Amino acid sequence: GGGNMAAAGREEPPLGLDAVAEEAAAAAASAGFRLTAVRREPAVRLQHGASGLEPLAWSEDHRVSVSTARSIAVLEQLSDVHSCGQDMVIHRTAVPAPATACTLKVGPKKEVAECKEKFASSVDPTVSQMFMLDRVFNPEGKSLTPMRGFKYSSWSPLGCDANGRCLLAALTMDNRLTIHANLNRLQWVQLVDLTELYGERLFEASYRLCKADTPCGELGDFPEFQRRHSMQTPVRMEWSGICTTQQVKHNNECRDVGSVLLAVLFENGNIAVWQFQLPFLGKESITSCNTIESGISSPSVLSWWEYEHNNRKMSGLIVGSAYGPVKIIPVNLKAVKGYFTLRQPVVLWQEMDQLPVHSIKCIPLYHPYQKCSCSLVVAARGPYVFWCLLLISKAGLNVHNSHVTGLHSLPIVSMTADKQNGTVYTCSTDGKVRQLIPIFTDVALKFEHQLIKLSEVFGCVRTHGIAVSPCGAYLAVITTEGMVNGLHPVNKNYQVQFVTLKTFEEAAAQLLESSVQNLFRQVDLTDLVRWKILKDKHIPQFLQEALDKKIESCGSTYFWRFKLFLLRILYQSMQKAPSEVTWRPSHEDAKILISDSPGLGSTEDDQEEGTSKQARKQSLGDTGKGVDIDDTAEDSLHQSSDTGDREPMVEKLLEIQAQIEAVEMHLTREHMKRVLGEVYLHTWITENTSIPTRGVCDFLMSDDGYDDRTARVLIGHILKKMNKQTFPEHCSLCKEILPFTDRKQAVCSNGHIWLRCFLTYQSCQSLVYRRCLLHDSIARHPTPEDPEWIKRLLQGPCTFCDSPVF
Repeated sequence: GGGNMAAAGREEPPLGLDAVAEEAAAAAASAGFRLTAVRREPAVRLQHGASGLEPLAWSEDHRVSVSTARSIAVLEQLSDVHSCGQDMVIHRTAVPAPATACTLKVGPKKEVAECKEKFASSVDPTVSQMFMLDRVFNPEGKSLTPMRGFKYSSWSPLGCDANGRCLLAALTMDNRLTIHANLNRLQWVQLVDLTELYGERLFEASYRLCKADTPCGELGDFPEFQRRHSMQTPVRMEWSGICTTQQVKHNNECRDVGSVLLAVLFENGNIAVWQFQLPFLGKESITSCNTIESGISSPSVLSWWEYEHNNRKMSGLIVGSAYGPVKIIPVNLKAVKGYFTLRQPVVLWQEMDQLPVHSIKCIPLYHPYQKCSCSLVVAARGPYVFWCLLLISKAGLNVHNSHVTGLHSLPIVSMTADKQNGTVYTCSTDGKVRQLIPIFTDVALKFEHQLIKLSEVFGCVRTHGIAVSPCGAYLAVITTEGMVNGLHPVNKNYQVQFVTLKTFEEAAAQLLESSVQNLFRQVDLTDLVRWKILKDKHIPQFLQEALDKKIESCGSTYFWRFKLFLLRILYQSMQKAPSEVTWRPSHEDAKILISDSPGLGSTEDDQEEGTSKQARKQSLGDTGKGVDIDDTAEDSLHQSSDTGDREPMVEKLLEIQAQIEAVEMHLTREHMKRVLGEVYLHTWITENTSIPTRGVCDFLMSDDGYDDRTARVLIGHILKKMNKQTFPEHCSLCKEILPFTDRKQAVCSNGHIWLRCFLTYQSCQSLVYRRCLLHDSIARHPTPEDPEWIKRLLQGPCTFCDSPVF
């Protein structure tokens, strides 16, 4: 199910864990430590125990997947500008485990059933016992407990599903590998079952990888039965970055198409590399599937190696073994532009030292001394971290490797990396997390490391998995109760808890210097900023000044959107948290419309009702809306002030609101200029597009205070092109003309109201339209007759909050 889990402003007891954590953090800081981990509410209770290896993964679009015994729980972090609760806002959904057990296709059904019968009743105990106890042959278990839950999950890069977000590849305990997408906020849809497709491919090729292979044996031979299973039992799967392929159209034109690769590592050491065209919609998006033999026995883990050198992109797959070795396997990518690969495998670690490789991360970094890009590969091997630095120089490929020892007294159960700065985090089950920071030396590198004791933040806990957020602001941890007075807990409660890894100042600085310039892609950082402003009820001076300086010196609208975000959070911080739960029906007659009340915190529902972007702050001054200024002021000042303080508070709110309006207006005008630029470039003299061009031009020119030379020149050109033609929009209910007086809605002379699409400014006169993630604005669906450039415009994110549109 979905729903916001932001708790309604609970007060912490004065000597809660937070206080302890902060004291501990202060003590650590004085001891010369850099990192202060602070607990972030809420903790999310899981309905079932965590399962599989590395049960936590954090996607680039801010969703945390947790593999459990019945489903994959997905927690989506939102930076909600409509809520005044200080807790993190988390939207929760789930990918349920399939109802039926997965049986691998090793031959015709009848023959397989006969062979199973034969092996189960074999007089040779080595055959019958191996057959009965092997969970790949017997996933539903008969006398054994059924294999339920998930073994592993992996997120694709951003931009792979139909909404331009991440896909989730999920591997169940009984070896079913599927790909899922979350297209409508609440429900996950299975797009393809790769285990089934791969099984069919193998069946058609009679279980031979290439024509030259020796003909395979009979299914009735137990070794052949085992071979056919192990060649299609997935161990792990990982996504590559997005790459570009060329597609030749019917008229021999070439067009660039985005594609992504999914590498699947099998029990016998083979790797299947699936290539998908983007956006990935299902079976029809599969372009190819190639199988590579890695030659690694008992493979345990997989990671992509992607390296850029002199604008040439190298790629390969790093494979680790349960016996210890780690090597890079070349991957030849057909039809992928600008990709090269190694000539032969590169061995990173060759000792069969029986230390299983549990997890591998590959981080692209810049080498400050060698002045070139390099790859840092880190692998968890037992309680140690193996690292390897790869860089290409004139002499060829240089490989430096070593181990970091003395980090943990128990094996590492989970490892995660902040891709932006190369910081690696490892954890063992005893609640100890290590932060490893790579520091370059002339030749290779060394690691500075420090301990994060989760017991100082959460009390005594056991840890089952960790994941770091995309911009490195938070660490998510799966915990259960630790020992109390030397005794293990009777029941285990699995929880996902959050710890801050950055201070507010670091997060703000990172947002100001961001190369991404997109608020949605930095939700973890904006959440830290949001938390600080809601706590302090003001925007820190240094941030305001730095932001104003950026706005003056740089033309980017990103800083305006950041300013809008800060103002909205400040506005929310002035609100009183609702004294009662908003979803519970009240027994007295409500005096005001919920959607118009600026005093209420938001819930999903009242956002569904509100028509404009922020119906709750629809103008305090507008008493005609049924909101009495004195009422509102009384509401938001109830707890703190006497009559004397009330007036300044109302004035302050009105002032913030005026600033919000001004910034929104600026962003709207900038986007209008962009839309008009597209209209000018792509339309013939008088062609009617679905963009109300004349209306937008008049709207931009209507304010005497707005003097923008670019806009004036552009509008002059467009009006010259349009001559006297106006192409007005008509109301579909009464055929009256829809005037363009408001950027958010269109009202015809008979009072019919239509919302405007914020990407094209057309009035949305259909029942279905899309909304941005934070309910800021609405957009229409593209229609088949729309030209390419309008479809491109409609793919854009929200112009106010950068979030994607569904």
